[in-house]
Order: sequence, then C-alpha cells, then structure tokens
Amino acid sequence: MSVYKIVDVKVSDPAKYEVYKSGVSSLIAKHGGEFLVRGGDFEVLEGDWQPSRLVLFRFPDRESVRALYADPDYQDLRALRHSVAETSIVVVDGV
Repeated sequence: MSVYKIVDVKVSDPAKYEVYKSGVSSLIAKHGGEFLVRGGDFEVLEGDWQPSRLVLFRFPDRESVRALYADPDYQDLRALRHSVAETSIVVVDGV
C-alpha cells in the first residue's frame, strides 16, 4: 500500500536549502519515492495551520521511507536540512 510523506518546511537559508534539494531528489527516487507537490501556492480553508512550504511525496510503503532515512548517503543531506530549515514530517497510509 502506498504511503504519503507530508512535509511542512520553514527555510531559513534558501541558498543552502537548494543544495539539499538538488542532492535529495535522486535518493528519493532510489527508494521508490516521487514528488507530488514541491512548494507552490496553497490555501488554508479551515483551522489555524499556516504551513510555510509544503512538500508531498508518495512512496511504495513505510519501509521505503525508513530506508531513505537510514541510507548512509542521506545522512549529510539530512544534517544540512536540519541546519537550514525547521521541518515537520508525517507519513500516512494511502487508501
């Protein structure tokens, strides 16, 4: 069953975040992930949530998401993201 990874990211250093973005794309694909939303305009219809930048991925399963996080090639990129952005991430099962 597909899972969806939903990310709300507040970027503090756009130039360094571009380095992260360029490096992470191939790793996401390596683990079966694909971008469905990568930034762009959004509209809050209800509630108080005010996302900064939304990113939505589809992965084949949770194991694929975990494999991305455990991938040795992702560790430096993850550290870079942590240094230039505040991130909230959830994974949810598809239907």
